[in-house]
Amino acid sequence: MNVHLFMRVRTRDAKKEAVIRQKALGMFFVEGFGGFSMQKLARAASVSPATLYIYFQDRDDLILQLCATEMRKMTDATLDGFDPAMSFAQGLEVQWRNRARYYLKYPLEAHFLEQIRHTPFHQQAQKSIDPAFLKAMRDFVHGAIDRGELVRIPVEVYWSVAFAPLYQLLKFHLHGHSFPGLGKFVFDDETMNATLGLVIKALTP
Repeated sequence: MNVHLFMRVRTRDAKKEAVIRQKALGMFFVEGFGGFSMQKLARAASVSPATLYIYFQDRDDLILQLCATEMRKMTDATLDGFDPAMSFAQGLEVQWRNRARYYLKYPLEAHFLEQIRHTPFHQQAQKSIDPAFLKAMRDFVHGAIDRGELVRIPVEVYWSVAFAPLYQLLKFHLHGHSFPGLGKFVFDDETMNATLGLVIKALTP
């Protein structure tokens, strides 16, 4: 019998798996994908390397499982209280608050999803996105354009203007500073509201 298959049929421990996943996220944050290995993860989680194969086929399977789980958490959080029929300003504000809440509550997970964008796993990871989430985002944008509340621009430009400013501020917050010599940076409602206002103004006809 294949050793990995044998390990996966052993009893799974939900708490142990949660620890392994969290340790992996921490390692990806500190060392990136290049510095990660299953052997290092086993040491960090205080388990034997063989134990990891109860839960994951290999390194790639671990990464894709983490991505699927965190993608689902992120999209569920983004849709909380959101209605695609909302006005553009209201709908974008709900999304900003939801996305910021997720990022601040799950900083390692949010950073991991950002890292995925710059790896060969990105294409396969896109399959983890809930079609209902994509439809909600699409309906929201198309509805805003039809009502004359949003300029008609390529989706890449829209995303970059609509959400990149939020995520850059959250990255500054996560690292505790922005640029050299400027001291500590803290993301707060005042900063978010001011930035959101500029974004809405930029995207409004």
